[in-house]
Amino acid sequence: MKRIGIIDYGAGNLHSVRKAFNYLGAETEILEEAPDSISFDSLVLPGVGNFGPGMEELEKRGFRPFLREWLNADRPFLGICLGMQFLFEKSEECPGEPGLGFLKGEIRRFKDPILRVPQIGWNAVYPKEKGNPLFKGIASGSYFYFVHSYYCVPKDASVIGSTTSYELEYCSSLWSGNAFAVQFHPEKSQELGLIMLRNFINI
Repeated sequence: MKRIGIIDYGAGNLHSVRKAFNYLGAETEILEEAPDSISFDSLVLPGVGNFGPGMEELEKRGFRPFLREWLNADRPFLGICLGMQFLFEKSEECPGEPGLGFLKGEIRRFKDPILRVPQIGWNAVYPKEKGNPLFKGIASGSYFYFVHSYYCVPKDASVIGSTTSYELEYCSSLWSGNAFAVQFHPEKSQELGLIMLRNFINI
């Protein structure tokens, strides 16, 4: 049975993520600070809230170096919503707070005046490549649940796992080795979200 470490930095959709993984038969371990030893197979960084305070809490709890080491070792990782945005160098939400810098690029706010911000609700997701293991058994154009005001802009387009349109076409998921991240909330996306989380368990 796969064991999944879920990072707790004092905010986010921690319990709904844990409940979904437990429902799928995975064991979960809540990490309130960076562990001295690894007792799990995969790592999940869920998140809602503000980029700046979130990064500050990750730093305070020792997760910044731990996450860098985990990601650079190409161990299975899933970032959700703000957990995806943390992977980049910086965000317009908090210009003075550096991100993890695992990926080159930045986080930008939706600025089109005709848009309702934040984007809240269901939207279509289009995988870039058919071989993306996170989307196994999920049709292109399937709908997932979003809640966000900011979106990721990678410098390297090859890490874009999928795109979604909200007046502009933006990166809605990432795929780099065994590191995956999604801007939407699979734990709130009903059956398709559970399929995606099961796919992650099996990676």
